[in-house]
Amino acid sequence: MDVFEEAHRRLPYHFREPALLEEALTHRSHEQPSTANNERLEFLGDAVLGLIVSEYLAETFRESAEGELSQIRARLVGRVTLADAARRLGLGQMLRLGRGEERTKGRDKASLLANALEAVIGAVYVDGGMEPARTFTLQVLEAQLKELHREDLAAFRQDYKSQLQEWCQRHVQALPVYTVIEESGPDHQKTFEVTVEIEQQWQGSGKGRSKKIAEQEAAKQALDQLRPVTEAG
Repeated sequence: MDVFEEAHRRLPYHFREPALLEEALTHRSHEQPSTANNERLEFLGDAVLGLIVSEYLAETFRESAEGELSQIRARLVGRVTLADAARRLGLGQMLRLGRGEERTKGRDKASLLANALEAVIGAVYVDGGMEPARTFTLQVLEAQLKELHREDLAAFRQDYKSQLQEWCQRHVQALPVYTVIEESGPDHQKTFEVTVEIEQQWQGSGKGRSKKIAEQEAAKQALDQLRPVTEAG
């Protein structure tokens, strides 16, 4: 089974024009110019994604102010969120990359993965129209949308974990590692304490009624320490 057959099998959409999927998965670094690269579809997919997410948030959270919805949308369509969704789909292994990107582990680069997912969304839109694109997009973002419904909007908006991950991608060669060091209280009312390390160095800790909340607190503490050091440098 070649890579594009595998992509057709794994993606929750069947393309009537398979060449669109091949284009969406071809990075500009690919040396063989037999297929156009995915920048055209990425451009289109970015606009389609923004509209779909905006419609979803406006319909789902009718009482929320425009500013709050805009901040939540920015997280949902941001590079970290899209890259995570692309990893769940296995898009990294489906990409057509040039030798340089292969050497620098391009298949796991957040920017390449996010762009590829936008290109696939654009390809679905061209192939099937808005309704299939909406169904596909909401399905691939299902995990993030479930989290949005579980947590309050303010907590979702202030996504310190994603901010810390982005900081690490810019400034160090390692991602943050979270560890639960203590659980206390009855099962229905547990409290979790979590620490976060970067390059095996403690950077922060947090407590909360769930692991996610404790991790967000730890990430916030780490950012409060790391950002001033970076800005001063």
